[in-house]
Amino acid sequence: MARRNPFTRLGGVSHEQATVAEEEYLQIMFWLEEAGLPITGANIARAMQLSAPTVHEMIGRLERDGYVERLSDKSLAFTADGRDHAKAIVTRHRLIERFLTDVLGVPWDEVHEEAERLEHAMSPVLEERMLAAIGDAKTCPHGHPIVEGAREQGALLADVEPGASVLVLRFENEAEEILHYLKEAGLRPGLDGTLEHSDAQEVVLSSGDGRHAVSRSVAETVSVRADPSPDPRPPLPEQLELSSDRYGR
Repeated sequence: MARRNPFTRLGGVSHEQATVAEEEYLQIMFWLEEAGLPITGANIARAMQLSAPTVHEMIGRLERDGYVERLSDKSLAFTADGRDHAKAIVTRHRLIERFLTDVLGVPWDEVHEEAERLEHAMSPVLEERMLAAIGDAKTCPHGHPIVEGAREQGALLADVEPGASVLVLRFENEAEEILHYLKEAGLRPGLDGTLEHSDAQEVVLSSGDGRHAVSRSVAETVSVRADPSPDPRPPLPEQLELSSDRYGR
C-alpha cells in the first residue's frame, strides 16, 4: 500500500504563492508554536536574529497575504491557509534532511542549511520519491518529527539532575555551527545515558559511547526524556543566538 504524501493537502495554497522570505518566517513561527512558545514579533526577531522593524514589516506582509492574524493580546496565530503552508514547508525541510543523511550519506550536522536551499523548489514528484526512499523514518536527523503531532515534549538537558537516566530526543537549535559542536561532543538524537554532572558552566552526559560535555547554554537547546524528569519548559528564543561565546567555542 502506498504511503500517504504529507504534502498533498495545502488548504488551497500552493508553495509558489509565498516568497522564500515568507516561508522562512512561517517555518520559525511553526517552530515557536511547536515548542510551546508564543508567536510574537519579539520571539520571531530573537529566533531569526533580525531587527524588530524588519520583523514588523514582514508580519504585515504575512497578514496581508492571509497567512497570519493578530490576536487580542497582540500575539500572532496562523490562518487555516497559513498553518497548512507552514506545516508543508516544515515537513518538506525535515524530509529533505532525512533523505540527505540516510540516502546520500551527508553528515547530519551539515544537512540543515542544504535543506534550506532545496526546500523552496521541490516538485511533488521528487517529494514522493524522497518519502519512499526514507522508509519508516519518523524524524529529521536532529529529532524533529517529520509529520505534525508526533512531537514528544520532553525536558531540557540543562534542567536534568545528576544521576537521572536520559534519552536525547532532539536539538532545538539547528544552526550549523551548533550542530557541529554537538556532534563533536558525541551527542545525537537517540543517545541514552546518565546525567553525570551539571553546573552553571557545563553539563556532562555519560553513555556507552563515552563522556559528552557541553556548555550549559547549549544544554538549554537539547530536549531529552529523563527519569526522574524535571518540569518541562520550552527552549527560549534567546538561546538560538549563534555567537560563539554563547556555547564556549
